[in-house]
Amino acid sequence: MLSGSATNGALRRMTSEASFCGIEVSRRDALHGANPLRVEKTFFDVEYEVRFMKIVPIAQAVLARPAAPARPWRTLKDRLAERSLLLLTALPLLLVIAMLAALALRTRPILATGSLWHLLTSETWKPFQREFGFYPFIIGTLWVTGVAMVLAVPPSLLTAIYLVEYARPAMRSLMKPLLDLLAGIPSVVYGVWGVVTIVPFVQHTLAPTAGRWLGFIPLFSTHNPTGFGVLSGSIVLAVMVVPVIVAVSYEVMQTVPDGLREASLAIGATRWQTVKHAVLPKALPGIMAGVVLGFSRAFGETMAVLMVVGNVPKVPNSIFDPAYPLTALIANNYGEMLSIPLYDAALMGAALVLLLVVLAFNILSALILRQVTRRQL
Repeated sequence: MLSGSATNGALRRMTSEASFCGIEVSRRDALHGANPLRVEKTFFDVEYEVRFMKIVPIAQAVLARPAAPARPWRTLKDRLAERSLLLLTALPLLLVIAMLAALALRTRPILATGSLWHLLTSETWKPFQREFGFYPFIIGTLWVTGVAMVLAVPPSLLTAIYLVEYARPAMRSLMKPLLDLLAGIPSVVYGVWGVVTIVPFVQHTLAPTAGRWLGFIPLFSTHNPTGFGVLSGSIVLAVMVVPVIVAVSYEVMQTVPDGLREASLAIGATRWQTVKHAVLPKALPGIMAGVVLGFSRAFGETMAVLMVVGNVPKVPNSIFDPAYPLTALIANNYGEMLSIPLYDAALMGAALVLLLVVLAFNILSALILRQVTRRQL
């Protein structure tokens, strides 16, 4: 049962709505002689009929109107816009294909002297004797990049988790710009910092300590007294890629719905359990994308690595041994020793190998990312 005030309000609303549609219903009729449910039903029926009667003439008028004359210039503009957007979309792919074609064309002279497999697996680098083996440079690049990612990924992920899940707004607003500032520092500044700070630290502290306590492990054995080596280059690279991984992981974890966190906390989970079982699985594809971007940045870095890695064309066996990445090889020698026969083709071959390795890793990472996304869906 409705109270008196509620009944009066409902009657006033019914009579006003009925009057709007052309139905004359007084409060007295609605209260005594008419059934309110019947009036409400009649109101909706009449409203539907009124709307239908208004729409039908308009539709008939539109259909009876003669078709507008065709405007060829509008169709032409639409097609031109579509083709232009398609060209802009395909431009990055065409640029990569052009780079591959140009590098392959410049590498042909050295391929005429030996097989590609011999170039990739040979450890001999004697340009004056026309012996160009890329194996030490490829392995050196993988060593420096791999150690850098091992050093960079865990701190980057933990930093992003802290900023998203634990940090106060004041701390977050302070730390995020500082991390973005690190990403904008030129690589040569990182290289100078590595020569001044990291190399002496490795030479006088890390290498002696590791040799004393972990020297029986080949990975930590040290025979290089200078401090220039894989570990120095990896530390510098790790500092350079941390802002990239943190920025991407931070933005991805920010997009995780708060409902997942609230549901996990509501069933008694701690904050860390919520992060581990609710936030990280949802944000895993984006975090993997950030790691891939960091790897690409580290793999293609030149100046900072060139200044601290040692630049010795020899396969490293320890993190303290010197190395010679492909990027350092190209930057050190291009333009200075091109008078040596086939040297230009060898450097172009090094650039081609570097580009192919980066493309292969990015494609593989994209496939893995797609598979992980499908499993989550």
